[in-house]
Amino acid sequence: MPIEITMPKLSDTMTDGTLVRWAKKENDVIKPGDIIAEVETDKATQELEAFEAGTVAKIVIPEGGKVPVGGLIVVLAKPGEDVAAVAKAASAGGAKAPAAAASPVAPSVAAPVPVMPQSPTPGPLPAPVPISPAIVAPVPPIGQKQRVSPLARKIALETGVNLAGLQGTGPDGRIIKRDVLAAPTAAAVSTVAKAGKAAPMPAVRLEAKTIPLSNIRQTIARRLLEAKQTIPHFYVSIDVQMDALLSLRKSANEQLAPVKLSVTDFIAKAVATAIAQTPAINASFTPTAIVQHGTVNLGIAVAIEDGLVVPVIRDAQDKGIRQISAQIKELAELARAKKLKANQMGGSTFTISNLGMYGIREFQAIVNPPEAAILAVGGTEARPVVKNGQVVPAQVMTLSLSSDHRVVDGALAAEFLSKLKDILENPLAMLI
Repeated sequence: MPIEITMPKLSDTMTDGTLVRWAKKENDVIKPGDIIAEVETDKATQELEAFEAGTVAKIVIPEGGKVPVGGLIVVLAKPGEDVAAVAKAASAGGAKAPAAAASPVAPSVAAPVPVMPQSPTPGPLPAPVPISPAIVAPVPPIGQKQRVSPLARKIALETGVNLAGLQGTGPDGRIIKRDVLAAPTAAAVSTVAKAGKAAPMPAVRLEAKTIPLSNIRQTIARRLLEAKQTIPHFYVSIDVQMDALLSLRKSANEQLAPVKLSVTDFIAKAVATAIAQTPAINASFTPTAIVQHGTVNLGIAVAIEDGLVVPVIRDAQDKGIRQISAQIKELAELARAKKLKANQMGGSTFTISNLGMYGIREFQAIVNPPEAAILAVGGTEARPVVKNGQVVPAQVMTLSLSSDHRVVDGALAAEFLSKLKDILENPLAMLI
């Protein structure tokens, strides 16, 4: 009997999947463990693994096709079977039909754009001054999204490098640290401008288009709308002086080189410690009870091309900062490569969202249900503070907690943030 492979249920909320790419083609011989396709679910793009040996006789769903869970996607001929005969039978409808008709995702038709009345023809524009390629690199083609690593973006913000035209040398053209360090800074461009060699900014071509929603983006839209409509949010913020933590991080990185601990790593450890001291915030709301969780499963929001995913560090309360750091790096890479598995995403009890590397001072995040709270982390910057009656500079970070008021009261939110502030400002305590 031929082997019929159907669309598996790869997440707890998955109802259908899209065949992003076939790794095998018809007549290819496969063995158990081979990756045969990539499937986009409502949470991530995952690899589909073969569990039996055989030969690909008939690919039922083409690349780009969407099929419900349980729908037939490919037919394999078992070893010794006539591949052509199996393919013919599958084409003739001998194989099990999908649970619902699968069809490729049709491109959306853009709505007509109203034509605005034309203004009088302007006079000739002055000829642009030639611009040095050392100052402005070629702009990426229209429609191509620029890829930038968080570290590269942070360095660019600190040094004044314009990322708009840089060409990345990292994987898939990603702009990485060395690209930013090799680029001229804003100060260098300013020097050229003072010398009379500056030129207008290169023209940016805009394009009207309609972008079909991916499965991931549809799920994000649905869950965030549900969260804002059904969860009574409230927000509290606190400022944290980070000088002691930054000093500790510098010393630790010198001792652990080449291992590098990030500020996010320390914040994740501090959050897990603070939750252990205020366990009531590590909870979920149900219609009949508040469920308080016995472990801290820490979600770390990671931006990807299609939106946002939240990989999970399980039992974070029992892990050291180096373990947490290693897991954050591993999960973030898997998320950006769209290789996260279902068990690496579900089950978080508290989430951290960090936009500090983009220069954001503070923001309020949307609660990630069924959690009761999410922490929004802003950037660290020099601000004046009062110490011993004197105004002095300090490195300050703003943390904002969004909470579900059905579970978390104002006093509990304030208690949690107060403990978190104390841990971050006295970081040695969380390492003991």
